[in-house]
Parts: sequence; C-alpha cells; structure tokens
Amino acid sequence: MASFIGTSIEWYDYYIFGTAAALVFGQLFYPSFSPAAGTLAAFGTFAVGFIARPLGAAVIGHFGDRLGRKSMLVLTLVLTGGSTFLIGVLPTYAAIGIAAPLLLVVLRVAQGFGVGGEWGGAVLIATEHAPPRKRAMYGSFAQFGVPMGVLTSNLAFLAVAPLSNEQFLEWGWRLPFLASLLLVIVGVLVRRRLQDAPEFERLKKDRAVSKVPVAELFRRDPLTLALASLAAIAPPAIGYSVIVYMLTYGTQVVGYPRPLLLTLILLSTVVWIAVIVLSAVLADRYGAKPIYVIGAITAVVWPLPMFAMVDTGNAGLAFVAFCVAALVQGLIVGAQGRLFTEIFDVRVRYSGASIAYQIGGMIGGAITPIAATALFAAYGSSTAIALYLSAICLVSLLATLVLRVPSHAAPDTEALPAASDG
Repeated sequence: MASFIGTSIEWYDYYIFGTAAALVFGQLFYPSFSPAAGTLAAFGTFAVGFIARPLGAAVIGHFGDRLGRKSMLVLTLVLTGGSTFLIGVLPTYAAIGIAAPLLLVVLRVAQGFGVGGEWGGAVLIATEHAPPRKRAMYGSFAQFGVPMGVLTSNLAFLAVAPLSNEQFLEWGWRLPFLASLLLVIVGVLVRRRLQDAPEFERLKKDRAVSKVPVAELFRRDPLTLALASLAAIAPPAIGYSVIVYMLTYGTQVVGYPRPLLLTLILLSTVVWIAVIVLSAVLADRYGAKPIYVIGAITAVVWPLPMFAMVDTGNAGLAFVAFCVAALVQGLIVGAQGRLFTEIFDVRVRYSGASIAYQIGGMIGGAITPIAATALFAAYGSSTAIALYLSAICLVSLLATLVLRVPSHAAPDTEALPAASDG
C-alpha cells in the first residue's frame, strides 16, 4: 500500500503537468509564440522532465542500492511534490517575462529527477517483500500508481473545468498543483513506516553491497540494461499519446469538448487498472516475459485503429479507442515489475530497473507528443502519427523477445532468513 500510495501521488504530480502543458502552458508561459509553436514549446518543457528522469534514476538508484530503498522513496516524494507545489505558485510570462518559462523548466527538471528514482524503488520495496510466486502481483501495486495518477489528475482538472476560460487561465489551473502539498504530507507519513526487505538487509549485513552500483551495472550487464530500456518504450508511447497528445489533438483538430475528452480518458483508467491485475496474475503463473510480449504485440497493432476511431468525432468510438489503449498498457506494465526485478541482480537492481524504465519513458513519453505534433503539422494526417507509434512499439517488442530472463529468478524473500537471524 505504501508503494501504491506513493506512486499514485508522484504520478498525479507528473501528469497534471502534462495536462497543463496541453491546455494552458503554451498561452501562459510562451504567449509570444504562434499557437502551434506555443504548444510545441509547452510539450518541450514537458519533455525536459523526461530527460531529467534517467539522471534521477542513476543518482537515486545508486544510493538506493547502497543505503536502502526506504530513504530514497521518501526523498523522491518530497522532491517531486515540492516541485509541483512551486509550479502552482509560479508567476506567468505576463508577470515576470522570460524568467517564468525558465523557472518552469527548472521545476520540471526537479520534478523529473524525483520521479526518476520513484518507480524502481516502489517496485522493489513491493517485489522484494513478496511471497513466493507473487512478485508480479506485489509489483503491480506500484504500477497502479500510473493509472491512478492519470485518474486523479484528470479529476483535478475536471473539478476546475466549469470555470470560465478567463478564470481557468488566471487561477483555476493552479489548484491541482497546490493540492499536491497535502498529498505529499500523507505519502511521507505512510512511507516513513516502511522497512527494507530481508533480501537487501542480508546484503548489507554481509557487507556485499556494491560500492558503485551504476558502474558495476554498466560493466557487468550493459546488454540487459540496453534491452530493458528499449522494452520499456511501448507503455509510455501509447500512454502519452492518449493522456497528453490527445488533449491537444482531440480538442483542436477533431473538435471534442475539453471536459468530454478528460472524462473519456478518466473512465478508460478503470480498464487500465483491471488489466494490470489480470496481467500480474498471468505473469505470476506463466512468467513475466510471455505476458510482456503479448502486450507489446498489441501495442504495435493498435495505434492505426485508435486514431481512426478518434478521427470520427464520435465520443463512443473514442472511448473504445482509449479503453483498448488502456488494455495495451495494462498488459505490459502488469508484468513489468516482476520482469525488471528478475533480470537485474539485487546488488544493482534499484539502479538497473530505474534507469531502464526511465530511458524507455524518455524515448516513448517525452518524444511522442513532440513527434506527433510535428508529424501532424507536416502531413496533416493522423496516419503518420499512428505509424510512428507502431514503429517504436515494434522496437520494444523485438527487444523483449531478445531479453534473457535468468533461469535463477530473483530469490523469493520468504526463502531467505531475516537479517536479525544471522
């Protein structure tokens, strides 16, 4: 539950930035640009957070592998939540000029740095405590944080949707950011009660902790890290094409009302959560890699039908498109926690899982809204966007097929003695 609550809060923080980037940041922080250029600039600021995430994964992963998972999980929550709150009080371009977008970028970097170390620690604190044959199910609780972050961030913006456009631009958009402070306080209180798993405590007791985990990771297993990073591209590519780019494309190009589009995306997260549970159960029974491969195949196939359905302007078809996209993501991420726990040795597991996940997120998530905006501007059609998504998801599929899962899966903690037992 601590893993779930913390990741939910951090992804709420992260996704409200993406929603605001699609809806208001172009007008408030880049008003001298044309509408299209302003949107690109806002998505560029959004992408900066992804660039900071691998750095955060490396630094926080280093200390997570050396000092423990618990302390780093508290740090990531404070860093991400504090940055989000400060964005909520940040003056706009009209008030302080060029300093406004510069400060927005700085806070986005800090936010991305914190998120970079979150996922790996949250997954490991769950999977390393898991009983035998339930690593995927325990790891899925960290994955619930992603759709829950989408759900709560959309709810936050739906709550201010009834405001007039002037009120929304003046102060309404700030409320979801300011609410982060209360959520962070709750998350810190919950995470302070955590303990590191016996598997890691035993490593510390035996003085077997890696001195420089990231260096050891790159020296001993660079191929696994590279393949895992590529395998991690598909979920954010599909996810951010819906929860970020579609808010711009659906409202400005197709003509959906903003509250309707937010509602459809919000409702689709129910499917996302349900499929994560199903995927985790299947991954614990049949292995994480086969389920991950099935999810990656669906990610390659779905973009063309998804955009075709959204382009009809029919809300029902758009809802089905978003629900299937949620199913695609759920299949992959439900197995991801177990897969990434098994392929990395415990000495470098925090670093390896975090870096791979965040590099995949940077390629799949940061670039997708920018590439989609540029492709539509160049070709005036969603087909080019869909083909781009299918291509990068194909890279994930191929990397997953090549990825080797050790025959000795990571040890189950119930089979290990507690550190105090000697």
